[in-house]
Amino acid sequence: MPTYTVHEPPPRKSESVADPERFAFVRDGFHFWAFVFGPLWLLAHRLWLVLLLYVVINGVINVGLAVVAAPGLLKFAVALAIALLMGFEAPSLRRWTLGRRRWKTLGFVVGDNLEMAERRFYGDWMNRTSTPATSPLSQPEPKYTTPVRRGPPTGSDVIGLFPEPGA
Repeated sequence: MPTYTVHEPPPRKSESVADPERFAFVRDGFHFWAFVFGPLWLLAHRLWLVLLLYVVINGVINVGLAVVAAPGLLKFAVALAIALLMGFEAPSLRRWTLGRRRWKTLGFVVGDNLEMAERRFYGDWMNRTSTPATSPLSQPEPKYTTPVRRGPPTGSDVIGLFPEPGA
């Protein structure tokens, strides 16, 4: 199942909190359209700095291959490697750009598709924001307790899947 990271934009001047409709869900994994149409995908997602770096690095590599008179098969292999790298790293580049724009990462959610991920995230998010604050006098019950150790480990302690030590 695909995993999505959820990003909250900084609030606008007229807002105290960002509008939840502006949240961005970035799917983790391989992006086919970034692989096939790298520069156009970068333009569509408004990743201007990444597009500039892509053009510069791609140009330097192509000029370098032309200077050393590389065969056509090597040029094709390098272009394919760059396209594959773009396809695999597209979500990371998008997250990096959102971070540069001061978007806050709220977490991640798993869903079959974007709609299911949004439903899960907003359902959980509404539950978290609508729960009343607990009184400071009442102590919440601890969910986990620390294990009790009675002395240092001995030679008869069993660690792993075997029922007897030394087996």
